[in-house]
Amino acid sequence: MQQDMTKGPILSAILKFTIPLFIGNMFQQFYNMADTVIVGRFVGEGALAAVGSTGTVMFLLMGFAVGMTSGFSIPTSQYYGAGDQKGVRKTIGTGTILTLIIAILLTIGSTLMVNDLLVLMNTPADIIADAKSYLSVICLGLSSCIFYNLFSGYLRAVGNSQAPLFFLVFSAILNIILDLILIINFHMGVAGAALATVLSQGISAILCVIYIFARVKMLIPKPSEWRIDLHIAAKQMKMGVPMALQFAITASGTMIMQTAINLFGSTAVAAFTAAAKVQNLLTQGMLSMGQTMATYCGQNYGSGDVSRLKTGVKRAVQVEIIYSLLAALLFYLLLPNMVALFFSGDTGIAELLPWARTYATVSMIFYIPLSFIFIFRSAMEGCGSALLVLCCGIVEFVARCAVAFLAMQVKSYILAVSCDPAAWFAAAIFSAFAFLHVIKNVEKKLSRS
Repeated sequence: MQQDMTKGPILSAILKFTIPLFIGNMFQQFYNMADTVIVGRFVGEGALAAVGSTGTVMFLLMGFAVGMTSGFSIPTSQYYGAGDQKGVRKTIGTGTILTLIIAILLTIGSTLMVNDLLVLMNTPADIIADAKSYLSVICLGLSSCIFYNLFSGYLRAVGNSQAPLFFLVFSAILNIILDLILIINFHMGVAGAALATVLSQGISAILCVIYIFARVKMLIPKPSEWRIDLHIAAKQMKMGVPMALQFAITASGTMIMQTAINLFGSTAVAAFTAAAKVQNLLTQGMLSMGQTMATYCGQNYGSGDVSRLKTGVKRAVQVEIIYSLLAALLFYLLLPNMVALFFSGDTGIAELLPWARTYATVSMIFYIPLSFIFIFRSAMEGCGSALLVLCCGIVEFVARCAVAFLAMQVKSYILAVSCDPAAWFAAAIFSAFAFLHVIKNVEKKLSRS
């Protein structure tokens, strides 16, 4: 079902779109956690640390792909908000061909770089073999993630957040089943966990395509529109490239943070991995609201209603402040039990918990600034201001790297896990002022037209 977010009560429109995204993102995190829990319990603490040590590299690769495909879908939401169905179809045809080219290049490049990246990141010697095995499978199957995000992005651009939710739930269940089969029955270890992720996301992408052809005819280009339209391609690349670079820059900063954490050994890496998985689960509401703001602002920018756009952002900020406080409280209360889920009974949880608790305590204080980044950055994306989004990523990178390098110099774990909060705080301030600048420019542009 498509949702026109340019009409009707604002808060209810935002929540109606956000809630399915939130449920879907939670399921995605559940099946990501399932990988980690099953690996930790049935393969071992070292294998869990190996999977955790690859997380930032995966974020770099998948973040680049997600940023690019998200940028490609922004013009789709703008054309949809303006009522231009031909423009919508052209964005689909052009964006799909461009994505195919990018997917091939990313798959080849990332597969060749796996070993060098792991060595560069000071990956502990006792887990590097498993880390390479896991990451190699992910890189070979990168196209499944790329195309799922592209097709679900197209559906969200026209206000449909329910269908991607259904496919994601199905994929999550399938991923857990495949994890159990490949790891326990076929003894494939971390490679089995990676293969389960690749297969489940690939099936999600296929289901999105089937649904589009069956139910959302407006997203099917005509035969003559299955080509690269240079005007559309320029708009998509103008949005996609800065957004991809923003993700890549942010991911590069997290890789440096991981490098600092790797210095403290595989136990610290395993504890950090478990705590980070719990945090990723609890912050999905922030991500979901950000995805909503990209579509909401894109549609209202396309329709020329700046007042409605500004009010929507204000409502999102109010909702996210409440959500951030609740997420921080849950993180504090649930951490010991949640961390214990990732390890078998003979693992010393008492040894792991102090490392996890330090990361959690430092991070949760800065959840409100983190939520602001998602809102303001996505709102700017919806308004077509990808360059400032890129600048936001650069601010994150500089702040995160400065703290990481200091942590490595003084060998301080507290400083190492403070990299994220420092980046969130700096980027939140920048993105708030950048959004105000964007809104002024949008108002001037629309008043002239």
